[in-house]
Amino acid sequence: MRGLNIARVKCFFSFKFRWEVYPCVLIQWFDKIGDCVDEDTGMWIVQPSVLEDGSPNLSVIHIDTVYRTAHLIPVYGPDFIPHTLKFYHSYDIFRSFYVNKYADHHAFKIAS
Repeated sequence: MRGLNIARVKCFFSFKFRWEVYPCVLIQWFDKIGDCVDEDTGMWIVQPSVLEDGSPNLSVIHIDTVYRTAHLIPVYGPDFIPHTLKFYHSYDIFRSFYVNKYADHHAFKIAS
């Protein structure tokens, strides 16, 4: 993925230190699964990164280090999806995701 990493934005915030405003983002990192793209889809697969104790791998980064959005598609598996599942629960319910390089031509160039 050309040296880029995938992360989920949890919160946008800013703080002031010595009269300078620092716009920041709280993120959860994602780890790549494997060293190459999935054979069937041609897309990278990622999963939420966790620390040794099982807690999410979170960081605070400057907003200028965010390059662009990534479209993640859940790896659904063989089970049925409950009708009560809402789209905003997807990142918490599914364990792995395809990085959709087919979302637009910019994503295709970056994720290929």
